[in-house]
Amino acid sequence: MSSSPEHENKVRRRIMVPRISHESSSGIASEKDSKTAPYDLKSSHSTNMPEEIPLSDFRNGNENLHLEGAANSLLLDEDLTSDIKAPLLPLQEDDHSLEDEIEIEVKTLSESDESALSICLQVFIPYIIAGFGTVGAGMVLDIVQHWNVFQQVPEVFILVPALLGLKGNLEMTLASRLSTQSNLGNMETKKEQLKMIGGNIALTQAQAIVVGFLASLVAMIMGWIPEGKFNPYHALLLCASSMLTASIASFILGSVMAALIILSKKCHINPDNVATPIAASLGDLTTLSLLSTISHLLYHSIESQIWLGPFIIILFILLTPLWIWVSSKNKYTCEVLYTGWTPVISAMVISSIGGLILDFTVSNYHGIAVFQPVINGVGGNLVAVQASRLSTGLHKISTPGHLPSHLHSGCPNPIKSFCGSHVDSKSSRVMLFLVIPGHLIFMYTISFMMAGHTTITFIFASIYLTTALLQVALLLYIANWMVIHMWKNGNDPDNFAIPYLTAIGDLTGTAFLAVAFHILYLIGDRDADVGD
Repeated sequence: MSSSPEHENKVRRRIMVPRISHESSSGIASEKDSKTAPYDLKSSHSTNMPEEIPLSDFRNGNENLHLEGAANSLLLDEDLTSDIKAPLLPLQEDDHSLEDEIEIEVKTLSESDESALSICLQVFIPYIIAGFGTVGAGMVLDIVQHWNVFQQVPEVFILVPALLGLKGNLEMTLASRLSTQSNLGNMETKKEQLKMIGGNIALTQAQAIVVGFLASLVAMIMGWIPEGKFNPYHALLLCASSMLTASIASFILGSVMAALIILSKKCHINPDNVATPIAASLGDLTTLSLLSTISHLLYHSIESQIWLGPFIIILFILLTPLWIWVSSKNKYTCEVLYTGWTPVISAMVISSIGGLILDFTVSNYHGIAVFQPVINGVGGNLVAVQASRLSTGLHKISTPGHLPSHLHSGCPNPIKSFCGSHVDSKSSRVMLFLVIPGHLIFMYTISFMMAGHTTITFIFASIYLTTALLQVALLLYIANWMVIHMWKNGNDPDNFAIPYLTAIGDLTGTAFLAVAFHILYLIGDRDADVGD
C-alpha cells in the first residue's frame, strides 16, 4: 500500500513478533501456542494473520505503519494503536535466539508532504477546464432550447438536471474510486488495471441505465401533472433518449477517466487532484450534447418508426442483468453493486429540489439561468476533489468502520478545518482560494460571449462572488464531517460521499443564487439579468 513516491518519507524498521496461534481466544500468544505456524506475510488469505498488530512500542509522532508484504487488509491506526492481537518486541542486533520469533520488516509512511502550492498547481488547470465545461454546457443549452424537440416535448428540460447530475452520481464517484485504488498501489499491473476498470465500467453501465430510466419516469410524471395529458410517443421518446444518453455518456466518460488516472500516475501527478474536475467538465458537455442530439433524432423518427423507441428500451433492459452479473463477479465492485444505490437515488431527489427552486426563480429572474450551471458545477467540482483526497487519506491508514483515534465523527471545528496545519486543512484553503479567481474568469467569459445578455456590474460581481464563496465553504465543511462520519459507519466515502455532496452543491448553489438575485433586485440592480 503506497501512494506516490515523491510524497512519502520511507523509514525501514525491523521488529520481532512471537509466533501465535490464530485460535488463541485472547489474541495474545501463550507459552503453549508460541510454536505454531508463523504469519504468512505473502498471502492475502493467511489464517494465522491477525487483522491488526499493535505497534505501541514503536510510536513515532503521527506516522502510520504498514507491514511490508502483508495483505492490504492488514492496517494499523495512524497513532499506532489498535486492539491487542499480539505483543511486539524490538529486534536486538545481537539477538540470535530467533527460534520462537519471526522477523518482520516495517515500512514507515509519513504524512503526505504535499504543499499548498503543489496542490494548487495540480488542481488549478483541471478546475479551470471544468469551469469552462460548465460555461460551455450553459451555452449549448441556450442554443438547443429553441429546437423543436425542446419546444414540443418540454419534459426534455426536466431530464437535463437529472442526467447532468450523473457526473456526480456515477462518473465523479468512479473517478474517486479509481484514484484511491491507484494511490494505494492496486493498479500497478495491466492485469489489475483491466480487471478494476472493466468491473467499474460494468457497474456504472448498470447504474446509468437504471438512473436514466428513473429520470425519464420523473420527467413523465412532472410533465403529466400540470396538464393531465399523457402522450405515449413523448413517453417513449423520453425513456429511450434518457437511457441511451446515460449509457453512452457513462461509457465514454468512464473510459476517459480510467485512461486519465493511469496517465496521471505515470506523470507523478496525484489523480485525486485532476480526475474529478475533468470528469465534471466532460460530463456536462458530453451528456447535454448527447441528450440534445439523441432526442432530436428520435423526435423526427419515432412516430414514423414506432418500433425504434421500444427496441432501444428493451435492449437496455436486457443488457442491465449482464452488467450486474459482470460487476458482481468483480472483487472491486461487488460490494458497491449492492450498497451504491441509496446515494445515487437520494442525490437525484436532492437535485430535483434544486430544480424546483430554479423553475420557480427563473420565471422572475431570467439572468439566473446562465449562472446556475456554473455556480453548481464549480462548487461540486471543488468539494469532489476534497472528498476524494479525504477518502484516499483514510484508505491509506485504516479500513471503513475503523476510525483512526486522532479523528472524531462529530461536527469538526470550522477554524481547525480551514486554518489547521494538516494537509486536509491546506487543501481546504486551496479550494477556497480558487473560488474567486475562477468565478471571475467564468463570469467575464459569459459576458464576453454575450450569453444570457448578462451585464456585469461591481455590485453584481460582489454579491455573486460572496454567494459562491459561502457555498464552497459550506460544502467543504460538510465534506470534512460527512467523509469521516461515513467512514466510521463502515461506508466507503468513494462510493457514498460525492453523490450527496454534488447534489447538496446543486441545491445550495441554486438556493443561494436565487437569494442573491432577489437581493440585487431589492437594492435596485434591475437590468435584464435580475428580472426587471
